[in-house]
Amino acid sequence: MAQQDVYTASGAAPTLPAVRTIGPADLKDALARGLDDFWEMPTTHLVFLSLIYPIAGLFLARLAFGYDVLPLLFPIMAGFALIGPFAGIWLYELSRRREYGLDVHWRHAFDVLRSPSFGSILLLGLLLMAIFIVWIAVAQAIYVATFGYKPAASASVMEFLRHVFTTREGWILIIVGNGIGFLFALLVLAISVVSFPMLVDRNVGVAGAIVTSIRAVAANPVTMAMWGLIVAVALALGSLPFLFGLAIVMPVLGHATWHLYRKVVEPDPNPPQERERPEKPPRYAAEFPAALFPWGRQDRP
Repeated sequence: MAQQDVYTASGAAPTLPAVRTIGPADLKDALARGLDDFWEMPTTHLVFLSLIYPIAGLFLARLAFGYDVLPLLFPIMAGFALIGPFAGIWLYELSRRREYGLDVHWRHAFDVLRSPSFGSILLLGLLLMAIFIVWIAVAQAIYVATFGYKPAASASVMEFLRHVFTTREGWILIIVGNGIGFLFALLVLAISVVSFPMLVDRNVGVAGAIVTSIRAVAANPVTMAMWGLIVAVALALGSLPFLFGLAIVMPVLGHATWHLYRKVVEPDPNPPQERERPEKPPRYAAEFPAALFPWGRQDRP
C-alpha cells in the first residue's frame, strides 16, 4: 500500500545500508566539498530559496517586537536549526546530481518533488516541524515558570535583556532553557543528520532513514557532536548581520551535509536510473487551437 511505502520502502522491508566510522578530517573534507559545490554549481540562483530562511526570521522577529512574544525571539531563532535539515533537500539534490555528472541547472533542484521518496521526505519534515512547535511551547513554559505571567510587551528590548542577563531569574532561564534546547537539538541531530540526504538518494521510507541516522550517530558520537557544534556556530555567525548571512551559510551547510552522508553511509549498490526531464517538442502559433487537442494531431517528420 502507498502508506506502507512511506514508512518503509516500496513493498518489502528495506535492507538498511552499513554505516562507516568517520573522524574530524572527514568533517573538514565534507565542508570543503560543500563550499566547492556552492562555488561551482549555480547555487547563487538558489539564493532566493535560502533567503526564505532569514526573511522568515526577520518576520518572526518583527512579530516578537510588535506583540507579547518577545521572550520567544531567541527560542524561535534557535529553533530554526531544528528544521534546517528539511530546508536543505533542494541542495542535497543538486550535490547528488553533480556527483553523478548530471546537469545541475538550478531548475533541477525541484526534481526532488518527483522523487519516489518525496512522501517520506514530507512526513519527516512534518515531524521536525512538530518538534519545533513543541520546543517553542516548552520555551514559553520555562519563561512563565521563571518570570511569571507578566507581559513583556510593555518593556523595551534593552530592559528585557537587562532582566535576562542581570537577574537570578534571568540566569536560571538561560541555563535551563539552553539545557533543554540542547536535548531538542540532540534529538533532531540523531534522527535527521543523514536521513534527508538518504531519502533524496534512495527510497527506504521514513523508518529506514531514521534508524540509519541513529545508527550513524551511535557509531560516531564524538564526530557527530562536533558536526552539531559546527552547524550551531555557523548558523549563529550567519545570523549576526540581520540573518542574511544565512543565505550563504545555509547552502554551504546543505551541500556539506550531502557529502557527510556519503562518508557515513555505504552507497547503494544498485542506484536507481536517472529520469531526465523529457524534451518538449516545439509548438507553433499556427497550430493553435489544434494544439489543445493532442489526440487529433499527427506526428510530422
